[in-house]
Amino acid sequence: MNLLVPSANDDGGFHGPTINEFFPEVIFFADTPFEINRIILIRFLAVAVLLVLFWVGTRRMKVIPTRMQSLVEMGLDFTRVSMAEDLLGKKDGKRFLPLITTVFFMVLFMNLTGVIPGLNIAGTSVIGVPLVLAVVAYIAFIYAGVKKHAGAFFRNSLFPPGVPPALYVIVTPIEFLSTFIIRPVTLTLRLMMNMIVGHLLLVLFFAGTQFFFFTVDGPFKLFGAGTLIFGFIFTLFEVLIAVLQAYVFAILTTVYIQLALTEEH
Repeated sequence: MNLLVPSANDDGGFHGPTINEFFPEVIFFADTPFEINRIILIRFLAVAVLLVLFWVGTRRMKVIPTRMQSLVEMGLDFTRVSMAEDLLGKKDGKRFLPLITTVFFMVLFMNLTGVIPGLNIAGTSVIGVPLVLAVVAYIAFIYAGVKKHAGAFFRNSLFPPGVPPALYVIVTPIEFLSTFIIRPVTLTLRLMMNMIVGHLLLVLFFAGTQFFFFTVDGPFKLFGAGTLIFGFIFTLFEVLIAVLQAYVFAILTTVYIQLALTEEH
């Protein structure tokens, strides 16, 4: 099913994108816990391409790298230097580098499926993947804090030192919500909503282009050129958003781990 077309109805009018596009029909294993639809297949494809690229780029490492090896090494150096080691230091950065690298590239490749012709929807535009990755980041945050500070982690997170004891009745619920509830929720929603909005706008532009070019008559066809231009411009912008959201998700995961490791706990 091509999602970059308007809804087909007998009235010949324009019908823009709807939220139903994020709930496609089941393709395999209907009425079972293992139902697979179009978006899940896109997720499988994104992960498969990611694994193949890294396998090809690292299977025969050379002193003088090939182009694919150089590309993979640039990506790995980016997550290692700009995220892990920059925020966590060399020791802790090395510990959490596999997690940070996996989060960044998984989000990136699934985001980019939203602008690939024939796929046209991001694997992160439905809550499953963003929620799972946010839970992984949340678990890593708690693990890092408990591992580094043992029992003091939860105590200092919920009862910050230096606060008058009488204020804990106000401060502790706020700290609990902001630290242990809001963080994974905002990680999930920030990524998912950006991908949803980007998809809807792309569909709107290109559906409008098809409508003006092939349905309306007269000078109104010229509007199709405008929606086509805006569609291509927004496609480039959506690529930027895909990269930026992958970076934001990975960097926030790293920041949360850094906060758990700080001496204040």
